[in-house]
Amino acid sequence: MKRQARGGGPVAIGASSAKATEETTDGGTDRTGAGELRHRLGRADLRAVPEARRALREFLRHWGRPGRSEIAELLTSELVTNALIHTDRDAVLTATVSPQELRVEVRDFVGRRPQPRVPDSGDGTHGRGLILVQSLADSWGVRSHGVGKAVWFELGADAA
Repeated sequence: MKRQARGGGPVAIGASSAKATEETTDGGTDRTGAGELRHRLGRADLRAVPEARRALREFLRHWGRPGRSEIAELLTSELVTNALIHTDRDAVLTATVSPQELRVEVRDFVGRRPQPRVPDSGDGTHGRGLILVQSLADSWGVRSHGVGKAVWFELGADAA
């Protein structure tokens, strides 16, 4: 059974973060402490998708049961791809990890909220991202920001 989306979760992330973080300006990654990864994604640059996966993979090297980090990589790549394709703007990936849980958030700067939709019947490659997130994440949601939104998901470290 899925948990209900929480309003903000256990950690404040993004512009309202209580923890001081710095974004890199070169599309790089900033590890701002033992439990947080922040990665800036360039405008409509789909090369950021495998870069984000690689950064998350390294970040989660020793986290969770087998298979959990692979699910996190898949869901992260879906959120990153959606942010870059559907907004044509920069985005910021933030991952926060504890021994029990991972929270990944992709913040973009367009207020339009994502809508899960029926997969494209043409080539079959569009429309599956949020369905995967709904199916595989323990919880997920969308938070509005002053400018834009953050789409997030959480995974427990010990879930089967």
